[in-house]
Amino acid sequence: MTTAADVPDAGTVRMVDYLAGELARAGVTHLFGVGGANIEDLYDAVHRGGAVRGVVAKHEFSAVTMADGYARTTLRLGVVAATSGGGAMNLVPGLAEAYASRVPLLALVGQPPTVQEGHGAFQDTSGKGDSFDAGEVFTPISRFCAWVEDADSLVELLPLAMAAARTEPRGPAVLLLPKDVQQARIPLPGHDDPVPTAAARTSAVQTGTVQTGTARSGATQSGAMWTGATPAGAGAAPKPAALSQAAVTEVSDILRGASTVLVIAGEGVAAADARAELSRLARRLGAWVAVTPDAKDVFDNRDPRFAGVAGVMGHANVEHCLRRADVCLLVGTRLPLLARGGLERALAATEVVCLDSEEPFVPGTALVGDLRDALRAVTDRLASSPRACPRHPGPLPAPASTPAVRPDSPAVQGRIVPYSQALAAVEAALPEDAHVFVDAGNTGASAVHLLPAPRHGRFVVALGMGGMGYTFGAGIGAALATGRRTYVLAGDGAFFMHGAEVHTAVEHSAPVTFVVFNNNAHAMCALREEFLQGGVRDDDVFGRTDIAAGVAAAFPSLDVTGAESAAHLREALLRGNTGAGPAFVALDCDPREIPPFLPFQPFARTTGHADRAEHADNKENADERRVVRAG
Repeated sequence: MTTAADVPDAGTVRMVDYLAGELARAGVTHLFGVGGANIEDLYDAVHRGGAVRGVVAKHEFSAVTMADGYARTTLRLGVVAATSGGGAMNLVPGLAEAYASRVPLLALVGQPPTVQEGHGAFQDTSGKGDSFDAGEVFTPISRFCAWVEDADSLVELLPLAMAAARTEPRGPAVLLLPKDVQQARIPLPGHDDPVPTAAARTSAVQTGTVQTGTARSGATQSGAMWTGATPAGAGAAPKPAALSQAAVTEVSDILRGASTVLVIAGEGVAAADARAELSRLARRLGAWVAVTPDAKDVFDNRDPRFAGVAGVMGHANVEHCLRRADVCLLVGTRLPLLARGGLERALAATEVVCLDSEEPFVPGTALVGDLRDALRAVTDRLASSPRACPRHPGPLPAPASTPAVRPDSPAVQGRIVPYSQALAAVEAALPEDAHVFVDAGNTGASAVHLLPAPRHGRFVVALGMGGMGYTFGAGIGAALATGRRTYVLAGDGAFFMHGAEVHTAVEHSAPVTFVVFNNNAHAMCALREEFLQGGVRDDDVFGRTDIAAGVAAAFPSLDVTGAESAAHLREALLRGNTGAGPAFVALDCDPREIPPFLPFQPFARTTGHADRAEHADNKENADERRVVRAG
């Protein structure tokens, strides 16, 4: 059936066709989302245009994480699209993760037609007629949020949104698109074009509101400032401001005067593509290099300088090196709580210097600005010859501990594989250019602590919000974007939340290997209940589920393995590496195995409830208690 929107007007194009074309011109290759009546026109335009591949997810949260994984592995803008109502609201936790982790995304959110706003429209979130305002929902978790009141406005707002998403601090930008505006027609480039330029309406978008012609229509951009003319359709971030030369001098003088330096590098190094600059600076300083839990791939884990992971999932060697250091240099991290847990006393006794786009969370001397520029500027002021780093023990793993479990416990029937053995099997099979996405919980803590990052791939842990199930979508987005084998390491709790995205991987033949560590529990919660609440309830321990059998039945074409040993796991992973599409492996783990998570370590050396209660009272400081609650 032909609609009015399909009838071409000479010299015009549908707004959604213009939008799809601008995404392609910006280098976007995939659009992730879930369809619906108020976003279907955009999907139609993407299909007709052919330059951008539309990927339909099973849930909007996973669609956001697909765009997130795409952005983290390509350093390009990730794009997600969703319809109004529940679809729009399902975007919130994923956008919150991207906001907290500084991931550049563009969310295109369909809305009911403008003529229906305030008149009982289905899924009305216009803020009219006693409906809530979707803009007020998305503004706190975005760098830019705007209602597109008419098709002409998109020409101005789209490049502003893309630039805001890629301007430090990076994060999501949101455009709210009513259905009738999506269907409206605008002049083709090169024709008589009455659309006002950004400079004609405003010369700057600042923190606050930019009026675009009506009372409700506004664009909010938090944190960053955009100045100058509207950027080209590529949505490139504005050129960063020049570094403070006084700050460069101060930081360089401190580092030149230090005999021993510990670098703690964060996710900002990956986001800035500054690994080479980090390595060059570390050699000049003769420094040890530790990484935050979400940045394990920013420095070669096999380099003799590598000190390990900092913080609550980390290695004791980092504190050992920090206590010996004259200066602790933070690079690409503000050092949030999960990255500094257990290091607070040593940090307080050590001079701290920070190179990052934002001020650190700990006291110190900061050089704020573009990270690559900062690393180069400081390195150029140091002696040109490399220095050897002092000897250190290296990132030795914490001792594993598994309390005794009743042999008839339904949660642990089957062949139990300890995390250390399972992750050794993953390490043995992992291609050097693979990407790894690690989910939350005991699986995440164990992988961060035990599994070295691949030499030429990403090792991603979403710690902005720490949402369970993030990896299933993120791994698919990364695999489709790069074509590389991508490993998703997740527990059964994460699988039951968003593991249905295996269907998306099968549909698109994505080269993803899903590894599900099934302890039949929300085990980190169960251990908290055992250690800190007396073990009086077992709400988070479940009956055994054969996940491999279920997935195999659902997807007959998928390579599925129920691994019964570490050797069986390695064999299945190696077989999956040789295929072009997805593979799935599940293995049974013990819900009582204590992960290498700092607040739990005192209990790894105790037995019995009385001892555990004593440790809960006497061995855990206030910061550690707060971290456990976050877990």
